[in-house]
Amino acid sequence: MKFGPVPLSEAEGAILAHSVALNDGRLRKGRVLDAADLAVLEAAGHDCLTVARLDPTDQHEDAAALALAQALVPEPEVMGLELRPVGTGRVNIVATGAGLVQLRPADIHAVNCVDAAITVATLPELMRVEPGAMVATVKIIPYGVADKAIERACAVAGAGLRILPPVIRRASLVQTWVGTPDDGTKGHRVTAARLHRLGVILDRPCVVTHQIAPLAEALRAASGEVVLILTGSATSDLQDTAPEALRAAGGEIIHFGMPVDPGNLLFLGQLGARCVIGLPGCAKSPALNGADWVIERVICGLHVTAKEIMSMGVGGLLKEIPSRPRPRRQGEPAAWRAD
Repeated sequence: MKFGPVPLSEAEGAILAHSVALNDGRLRKGRVLDAADLAVLEAAGHDCLTVARLDPTDQHEDAAALALAQALVPEPEVMGLELRPVGTGRVNIVATGAGLVQLRPADIHAVNCVDAAITVATLPELMRVEPGAMVATVKIIPYGVADKAIERACAVAGAGLRILPPVIRRASLVQTWVGTPDDGTKGHRVTAARLHRLGVILDRPCVVTHQIAPLAEALRAASGEVVLILTGSATSDLQDTAPEALRAAGGEIIHFGMPVDPGNLLFLGQLGARCVIGLPGCAKSPALNGADWVIERVICGLHVTAKEIMSMGVGGLLKEIPSRPRPRRQGEPAAWRAD
């Protein structure tokens, strides 16, 4: 591609590189100039323009962006995505339904390393999205790019982008109370709203005393495809009330604790074929916490392992919940805390 200033008489068929003011408006950059445009520009007093002119072996920015977007998402309907109309060298890729963003980071990196003119930006892997959310954007930086470069980018794109839709439709929540009886209204409301974002319906409230036997009985009676536990007293050990109740109900503990804060005191278990998630106390707040990441993966059909949970630490320092009983910095000497 050739780029630079040319006399007005040589600009026909070239791409206008910068918007130009006219007597009664402006010609916007990216326009392919024709004879009528040149006449208007001459009348406005312009005699030189900065333009781009593609070589025979170049692709226009729009054609290149669309080709790459189609390589990333060759079957939009199947992949839960929609390619929005191309313009100014950009194609936005949006979700058609709720779910998690699934991608192969290595493929996206490979595309971006082909040529500096070719870029793909995405949301983080496994981020939850709602219908209409922009998942990725393909942008060609200059007005054109070499055919060979876009061909290489399409070859390494690998259909590496999709939305994982929910596969679970019903969940059960068992809550416990300690000391003063609690009907669990707040915990149920917050959890129902959390699940609703992925189209999951929460069963009617179930609240029992914070003891092994009644909690175990409630777990056995739960009918949801996934079972959540929200205790009145935080789980502090593998032998604490909620893990012991899960074992007493015939289940097993897969993992306890996670390197995500808020969310450290989560535990993951199994009861028959169903996943059981022991929620940390911060799940009583609608704010993002580590439990969201586990719940969302389970709802969208991913098998969450102990190793995966233990790998969530990078990026796992989340925004602190204002209502937290003991803020993270409370134990620091006053002189060390931010004002």
